[in-house]
Amino acid sequence: MTDVSSDTILERMLALHPKYMDLVLDRVWVLLEKLGHPERALPPVIHLAGTNGKGSTQAMIRAGLEAEGHRVHAYTSPHLARFHERIRLSGTLIPEPALTALLDEVYAVNGGTPITYFEITTCAALLAFSRAPAEYLLLETGLGGRLDATNVVERPALTVITPVSMDHEAFLGDTLAKIAGEKAGILKRGVACVVGPQEDAAAEVIEARAQALGAPLIAHGQHWHVTEEHGRIVFQDERGLLDLPRPNLPGRHQFDNAGAALAALRHLGCGEAAFEAAVSRAEWPARMQRLKTGPLVAAAGRAELWLDGGHNPAAGAALAQHLSTLPGKPTFLVCGMLNTKDATGYMRAFDGQVRALHAVSIPGEKNTLTAEETAAAATRAGLRAEVAASPRAAIDGIVAQEPDARILICGSLYLAGAILREHG
Repeated sequence: MTDVSSDTILERMLALHPKYMDLVLDRVWVLLEKLGHPERALPPVIHLAGTNGKGSTQAMIRAGLEAEGHRVHAYTSPHLARFHERIRLSGTLIPEPALTALLDEVYAVNGGTPITYFEITTCAALLAFSRAPAEYLLLETGLGGRLDATNVVERPALTVITPVSMDHEAFLGDTLAKIAGEKAGILKRGVACVVGPQEDAAAEVIEARAQALGAPLIAHGQHWHVTEEHGRIVFQDERGLLDLPRPNLPGRHQFDNAGAALAALRHLGCGEAAFEAAVSRAEWPARMQRLKTGPLVAAAGRAELWLDGGHNPAAGAALAQHLSTLPGKPTFLVCGMLNTKDATGYMRAFDGQVRALHAVSIPGEKNTLTAEETAAAATRAGLRAEVAASPRAAIDGIVAQEPDARILICGSLYLAGAILREHG
């Protein structure tokens, strides 16, 4: 047993990063072989890919499966406040002693070989999942799908592709079709795939790949439909109709995510208890999350304080649509973004909906846009923009002029994580 913390070992793992970042699975396969191929000893895997909605859909599927008494492992990334969030064993985040021992073991087995942070930590997660009994493992891709470090399971029980949109173009391609092709790389011969709502260019690529592999599709708009009726969610497929409470995760886009989760649970043979729990019990932080305690909430006073980690144009559009459904209030954004994101594209959806955007740098993040760069992107998107030294300074400035404002902190999961850490 090591006497150092998991954070210390994670820092060592960062230092192993190859000088040239290329998306390949070679390094993963080498390490998995050294570890005794844990990917071959996993519970039945539900593998999820997509640009938006993976985390929410995974949370809903997990809530449904757990309501039926199943033990469920879950893997997700990135984390918000602590790395432990990435590895959930039978419903519980991996404890610090177990995580430290796991990371120390995998670091030693890797032997100093160059490997990316995501690759080595994914191998560690797979090792942890292989050692703990469960009925299911929900495995979320990190980037893309075809060459993602999670794409090492020969025959999952089910795959899921949530909505695909433009993001990570430098790695996945500069067209929607190319990006969809990477996401469709998780499809496996003969394994069914639940497909969420897609633009035509993405749907065509996914359908072609599925046909080539003989992978049955359970696709939105063809095999299942979801609508909002009288404040409830109505799901319909070939097996009949489900009339359920509206998803407890806020936003119209969560109806589509819930539809994909319900389609997955139907395919897995679940019943009414699972369907009800999927929409009513799922929890997923930093997705239009209302903050209710903590120093920033105290600073906001009477103002509403919300948090969302979406960071691409599709996420911005979904968020703006949800804001339009809330009771009218002066609305302000506190926004920080990474320099790898389409900041202007993300912000464009808020034109006409918000009073102003207060731009901040993301604390402790080397790839942040400066507050000035974020403000310039907001101006290009048609928003009135101001620069703030910190999220707290932005909130102070907003409530000084509008004590009853609605304030949304947004633009990055890394910013959301910094806020959640500040709130304990």
